[in-house]
Amino acid sequence: MGKSTDLLPGTLDMLILRILELRPLHGVGVADRIEQVTNGVFVVGAGSLFPALHRLAEKGWIKGEWDALESGRRAKFYAITSSGRIQLAKEKRNWQKAHTAVNQVLAEEA
Repeated sequence: MGKSTDLLPGTLDMLILRILELRPLHGVGVADRIEQVTNGVFVVGAGSLFPALHRLAEKGWIKGEWDALESGRRAKFYAITSSGRIQLAKEKRNWQKAHTAVNQVLAEEA
């Protein structure tokens, strides 16, 4: 795995919504999945993850419910809501526009 990279502002929310679109997970599971899918490029610490989860829940884009882990410990499992799916679709469109624009600048001949 390569060295981890800082996320661009606003990207963490989109990544969390996308991970939860696939299936509900507890907080640490979300962070682990982001790290796994990005091959370690993005490592999300608790200091960034949990405030983001709370922010997304306050906006109504995710909901959390307490449940037991296999170990017997309790954890809050998060799932995307219908309004979260709508927001994720918007975020994906915005990301594609930004990605295209940045690539155009990078490809520009001097």
